[in-house]
Amino acid sequence: MAVTDEAILRIKEMILSGELGPGSRLPPEKDLSEQLGLSRSSLREAVKALEVIRVLDVRRGDGTYVTSLEPRLLLEAMSFVVDLQADASILEFFAVRRILEPAAVALAAPRMTPADVAALRTLLAAVNRSTSIEGLVAHDLEFHGLIAAVSGNAYLASLIESLSSHTVRARIWRGLTQENSVTRTLAEHAAILDALERGDAELAQALTLVHISGVEQWLRDAVDGS
Repeated sequence: MAVTDEAILRIKEMILSGELGPGSRLPPEKDLSEQLGLSRSSLREAVKALEVIRVLDVRRGDGTYVTSLEPRLLLEAMSFVVDLQADASILEFFAVRRILEPAAVALAAPRMTPADVAALRTLLAAVNRSTSIEGLVAHDLEFHGLIAAVSGNAYLASLIESLSSHTVRARIWRGLTQENSVTRTLAEHAAILDALERGDAELAQALTLVHISGVEQWLRDAVDGS
């Protein structure tokens, strides 16, 4: 299990046990990291992840608090981490994406117009390392969706859109817990776009396969390690 995931689950245990309840203030970072036997950097990443899913509320200059959600809703939010790792069926969605998206890219390459390339360039330029994880995932969905739409096969594009909607939480979690995932995603998108602009269907297809497979392998490691 990744160290960040371990930190998250340890905080979850504190909530489940009643040691931390809705509205409770977490101990100072130094004290909590020592209490949990984790590094401060791992704890910091865990807090950031739990802030994103609204389990924790980080108040600058004041402290970090468990949100005032009803206990049932709070635990539902926490359980998504465990559900994501325990439900190996999501690997099947990625396996199908690995088959369909490179095919869509190969179909799109010879159909790409300068306007299509410009739209993808604009989309890519709108995100950077400071973009939030949610913003990056939204970009990822739109980037792949636009390429699928250019493929000329509406049914294929619809299938890819449906598959992508089932993998959003996994992609967000990867962005929160995997080092350099933002930089890697943007670099891979740029390489795919460069190949599409040149009309190199074979290279664009290969790059997309590597791109999808990287996320799938990360998820497989997370599931196997849970």
